[in-house]
Amino acid sequence: MAAEFDSVFTKLKAVLSKHAEKLAVKADTAAEFTLVGKSPSPFPQHKGQPLWFAQVRRGKAYVSYHLMPLYMNPKLAGGVSPELKKRMQGKTCFNFKTVPEAAQLGELERLTGAALDEWRAKKWL
Repeated sequence: MAAEFDSVFTKLKAVLSKHAEKLAVKADTAAEFTLVGKSPSPFPQHKGQPLWFAQVRRGKAYVSYHLMPLYMNPKLAGGVSPELKKRMQGKTCFNFKTVPEAAQLGELERLTGAALDEWRAKKWL
């Protein structure tokens, strides 16, 4: 299972790392890749910390792809396909035990790109 999770993590990290130049890398380890905004959050409750954008995290039971903008954009979240929705846990997390199919990777790329475009338009980056 460990070798399979390595492959899953590598594939999901590749999707997210395409956006690393536009965001700030908060963590980049063998078990976690996290991107946050480069600017302080516009929300006072974050006390000037950047908004957490997305993360790939390797756990004991699966590898997770967290995309926080889905929580803030019901329209974007509503566009998740039934196939990818089967992988959802909560509102922003997709769990994988095996390497995602090409269609699922493509959909994660599309969702991540659309979320980044939205945040850029709102000047949250």
